[in-house]
Amino acid sequence: MRSLAARKQNALFVSRPKPPPLTASERRAAAGLAGIYGLRMLGLFLILPVFALYAHDLAGATPLLIGIAIGAYGLTQAVLQIPFGMLSDRIGRKPVIYGGLAVFVLGSVIAALAESIELVILGRVIQGAGAVSAAVTALTADLTRDEVRTRAMAGIGASIGLAFGLALVLGPALARVWGLSGVFWATAILAFGGILVLWLVVPSPAHQSVHRDAEPVAGQLWGVLRDGQLLRLDFAIFSLHVIMTALFLVIPLAIVEAGVAADDHWKVYLPVLVLALLSMLPFVVLAEAGGWMKPVYLGAVLALGLACAAFAPWSQHLLPLMILLTLFFTAVNLLEALLPSMVSKIARAGAKGTAMGVYSSSQFLGAFVGGALGGATHHAFGATGVFLLAGGAALLWLVVAVTMTSPERVSSQVIRLGPGVGTTLEPLGLQRQLLAVPGVRDAVVVPEEGVAYLKVDSRKLDSARLQSFSA
Repeated sequence: MRSLAARKQNALFVSRPKPPPLTASERRAAAGLAGIYGLRMLGLFLILPVFALYAHDLAGATPLLIGIAIGAYGLTQAVLQIPFGMLSDRIGRKPVIYGGLAVFVLGSVIAALAESIELVILGRVIQGAGAVSAAVTALTADLTRDEVRTRAMAGIGASIGLAFGLALVLGPALARVWGLSGVFWATAILAFGGILVLWLVVPSPAHQSVHRDAEPVAGQLWGVLRDGQLLRLDFAIFSLHVIMTALFLVIPLAIVEAGVAADDHWKVYLPVLVLALLSMLPFVVLAEAGGWMKPVYLGAVLALGLACAAFAPWSQHLLPLMILLTLFFTAVNLLEALLPSMVSKIARAGAKGTAMGVYSSSQFLGAFVGGALGGATHHAFGATGVFLLAGGAALLWLVVAVTMTSPERVSSQVIRLGPGVGTTLEPLGLQRQLLAVPGVRDAVVVPEEGVAYLKVDSRKLDSARLQSFSA
């Protein structure tokens, strides 16, 4: 039988303060900002299931230009996202978001009015220039407390997944009624809805500051870009979006060839997406709670590659096509869930925002490269060439992924330093004291912000001792 002292010591490590609930203002901010992000991404995703089917009616359309049009937004989004996030530190979050959404509306209107593929490409480039992702994340951080911020950010992540699923179902229905032009008008309306949500729902912050766990910091970019493990994950999300964007040039065409009219594509996507979502959940639990992060990750990349390669011989047969689409979207959903978590675990304390900024830029760059490369391949080698291109990209990704180190089972935590703590101890001394707390794996103290950024192993964390540093 264990001694009373041992039981008390064990209780100290396993009992953690229950996270506080979000206040009414925080719930309103989180819901509003998730809505803005979701509406914008829904507008971007709506054309994925329909553009390859309807773009041939545009003057000058070729497979290459169709691919560039699908991915064009990714180039300007990748280039401008981090600079606009930093601009929001100077002129305010809301002005940057209002401006970005207005630019997105302009690009959507240009694409809706376009009668040539070149004008659609211009509209898509302008859509991507409305790069508000980093500013939305920073505003979320301004409007939420440190201890509840992760839940607010999770709502934004969920809105992206929901937007993607809705786009695959709604896109064919909108195109059936209003055509390709109507889909772009819908994206303009959605972006304008985001402007109304920002005005009517999202509170203005009482003050704003830099949040290293939520937004890029210029001084950290070089360190993040030199981290080989993070670069492997940047390559991962780049590869995933190369594959996804390239495949949406041919998957809608394959569904038609399998006997499903363009108007009815939602009947394929809806059951496939539901099954894929249910199928990926056990693997998320196995990776996060079971500590099998790297094996599950490698398995998902392998499954993705096998599905892409198998599309080539089986894409014209409906039942095999739906089975392969289910496998494909299961892997995609799983990877979209795991990769940000892995970035968060691997990034140094206080560098998560910068690491996620580079990661997101890599994602959008992958969409551009996937559209252009997929379009060129489709032009030269047909749909089979695109499927094999996607399979080859997944194989290369798998080779890179095998070489990465399995992430530690840690999570990010921010503590606001108690009165006098940040002034009576110099930062390095305080950092050493924090690292001496059982369960703290990394610590960075930022006196000017009055916070310490930590990486902790919650299974071993001495929460009571850590609490003594906190306000």
